[in-house]
Amino acid sequence: MDLFSSFRLGNIELSNRVVMAPMTRSRAIGGLPNALMRDYYTQRATAGLIITEGVAPSANGLGYARTPGIFSQAQIEGWKAVTSSVHAAGGRIFAQLMHVGRIGHPLNMAKGTRIVAPSAVRSGGAMYTDQQAMQPFPEPEAMNEADLVQAREEFVQAARNAVAAGFDGIEVHSGNGYLLEQFLHPHTNRREDVYGGSAENRSRFVVEVTRAIAAAIGPERVGIRFTPFSTFNDLPERDGVKEQYVGLARELRGIAYLHLVASPHPDFAATEAAIRDAFGGHTILNGGLLQDTAQQALASGRAELLAFGKPFIANPDLVSRMKRGAELASPHPQTFYTPGAEGYVDYPAAL
Repeated sequence: MDLFSSFRLGNIELSNRVVMAPMTRSRAIGGLPNALMRDYYTQRATAGLIITEGVAPSANGLGYARTPGIFSQAQIEGWKAVTSSVHAAGGRIFAQLMHVGRIGHPLNMAKGTRIVAPSAVRSGGAMYTDQQAMQPFPEPEAMNEADLVQAREEFVQAARNAVAAGFDGIEVHSGNGYLLEQFLHPHTNRREDVYGGSAENRSRFVVEVTRAIAAAIGPERVGIRFTPFSTFNDLPERDGVKEQYVGLARELRGIAYLHLVASPHPDFAATEAAIRDAFGGHTILNGGLLQDTAQQALASGRAELLAFGKPFIANPDLVSRMKRGAELASPHPQTFYTPGAEGYVDYPAAL
């Protein structure tokens, strides 16, 4: 068994075990998928599985500049062009559904939208806007019962839209400090109802959303991403991480995969093993992997699929390069989030 062996995920066959990790690239002008994005993903279709950048399930979830959604018909049509092109090139592609919660700014959002979160806890730091550069995060509105119902329904409808747009499945983004992880973390979740307090209560909304999506489109089409021990987006370190994620993984048994992002935290290895055991299904491992460390993780049984992020930016033919032992090109960070083709679709394949 190696990185380049085929793998069956749910009802689809992957040509290899290399996953293109989700990465924000900020090319979706007006929140719409476009021809540039179609070309970008198609260039990388030799990955066994592509997981898209975070895609907003609603206008309230679209908090960054130039990131795409999947809540309008125009967005569905834009994604159809992406998925059909990737499929024609032999690839498989999941949409990552990402609601930013408190990590948004009104200048990056449409009029009439709201910045909502489990509790009214403003994030430290600032967010880039095209209009006024870096701006501090505003205080979010604490979600009431109607907001919870609405957000859950928006996730489910976005999953249905993804299937209509030709995606092979979806990944629920429950990490990196965005809305669903905001429910999991006691710093951002200070609720006193059934969605706050204990670890089980803080996990409740994530479980409800994921199960509702699985019921709507089939569990074989649903994955979820966890980033235990992450402090990204102003989340402080906390106790009880292992216990919470083990319980959460157990509640989500039966979906297609669990996508774990590695952490340098000293307790990560034991937590990873316990989560995997509780989940009992397929795992994608992500986080600074190289070809040799990915192969080691596969051989040791840590994961069935291995995700690569930045290497895919500068190496659209990453799978081919790794197979041949070819040198990898280095990406240019200054163009990671800039609009246009430069640093996006102009990295050449190896000769």
